[in-house]
Amino acid sequence: MLEKFEQLMISEPVLRALNDMGFEEPTPIQQEAIPVAMSGKDMIGQAQTGTGKTAAFGLPVLERVDGSNRHVQVVILSPTRELAIQVAEELNKMAQYTDITALPIYGGQDINRQFRALKKNPQIIVATPGRLMDHMDRGSIKFEDVKIVVLDEADEMLNMGFVDDINKILGAIPEDHQTLLFSATMPKAIRELAETYLTEPTLIRMKPTQVTMDLIEQYYIEVQDRQKFDVLCRLFDLQAPELAIIFTRTKRRVDEVTEALKKRGYMAEGIHGDLSQQKRDSVIRQFREGTIDILVATDVAARGLDISGVSHVYNYDLPQDPESYTHRVGRTGRAGKAGEAYTFVIPREIEHLHAIERLTKRKIAKRRAPSLGEVLEGQQRIAVESLVEMAGNVEELVPFKVSAEELLNDTDSVTLLAAALKLLTKEPDTTPVNITEEKPLRVRRRREGGRGDRRRRDGDRRRDGDRRREDRPRRNRDERRSERRDSRRRDDRRSERPKADRKPRHQGEGFKPYFKD
Repeated sequence: MLEKFEQLMISEPVLRALNDMGFEEPTPIQQEAIPVAMSGKDMIGQAQTGTGKTAAFGLPVLERVDGSNRHVQVVILSPTRELAIQVAEELNKMAQYTDITALPIYGGQDINRQFRALKKNPQIIVATPGRLMDHMDRGSIKFEDVKIVVLDEADEMLNMGFVDDINKILGAIPEDHQTLLFSATMPKAIRELAETYLTEPTLIRMKPTQVTMDLIEQYYIEVQDRQKFDVLCRLFDLQAPELAIIFTRTKRRVDEVTEALKKRGYMAEGIHGDLSQQKRDSVIRQFREGTIDILVATDVAARGLDISGVSHVYNYDLPQDPESYTHRVGRTGRAGKAGEAYTFVIPREIEHLHAIERLTKRKIAKRRAPSLGEVLEGQQRIAVESLVEMAGNVEELVPFKVSAEELLNDTDSVTLLAAALKLLTKEPDTTPVNITEEKPLRVRRRREGGRGDRRRRDGDRRRDGDRRREDRPRRNRDERRSERRDSRRRDDRRSERPKADRKPRHQGEGFKPYFKD
């Protein structure tokens, strides 16, 4: 099936790597984006995560890089260290039979280690904006040979407050470069960025993968933060989900909720950005195989996961970003199967729920928290279903029939059956747990165009130069290690650094309204 990649003018060494990686044929975004990117034109790709966009820009980048030139020729900006690492790894796999290397540059890693890696002269830099600015200031990364810039998940970067950094970085790169911008959404701030730095770009718009929302039953439960965990456990006991994903706002919450679930006897594991890749892979493998049936995750950690069979999604914390809700809920109800989604809403967060309803154009039904009596009834029902199912396996019951007959000689059948049901019925567990209370989300008032807004739409995503203390609830920071030492130096220097004087590249008669729907 790699013939289709050949038709896209992909070279033989890269084709070999694609074959090793298990690629079969290009995705829709790859089919449309690769020829445009190969031509050297500026491009805007509107596509969601999971559509194959890394290869959509990665393959043309590899084809256009001069392997004999040991200078930085491509700069790829990513919103998070995890994505930067992921993109760099994929590029290196695709480039394994060439002389091209990609290096991830991100905050939280020893900068001296990055200095040593840069001395090996990679042609491609995949970086978070904050740490790239550090290297710009130190002169450890030169832009003279840069001919391609990729803005990956540009909307995420702007939402995380990187707009000023992006402006300064793009202002420092030679103007005659090609710019490839990828974004899941096209808010006003993204359009302004594109109009400023892209020249007559080709717009490629992929229709978002439609979550069959009609197959997903969506509910919310109004509850105080301190009550969330007990309500969650009651829902588990009542619903007995096959596979469930719990979304929290912070890494701390992932750890605390996971440990609390284990204390109460649930098969749960958590994933977030502080875990090693090996640990993450192990947890995801266990979840896919059904060794564990509950996965606790932050938004970024769960990004790109494609796991079938998820019956329930629980939003332990409401996302500030309404779009994140659709991504979360879309983990269930796949492949034509029905799914259920439950969202815990603190009373002061009701406005955020209404924003989600406006986005999804669907009313989310309110449910009350189940009582202990309802939970017990639910567990009895599950026990009855288990007994009935087992009674149908006649062959498996043969070794037990002699004992059963002996028991019936001494005790009546109703009493025996009641005893069996009691043994099978799981009593609600009230083991004390410790989960740190979080403050509710604040209603945001957007600035015009979204420029300069450094507030994060999700506590799972944070600027890698943030110096604030880990896990401060108000900020809901998560998923990014602080660049404390380096950010202090950067901030001192930044006050002395003049802003890039870059005029919009579209000025003149050549500008077209690319973003008309």
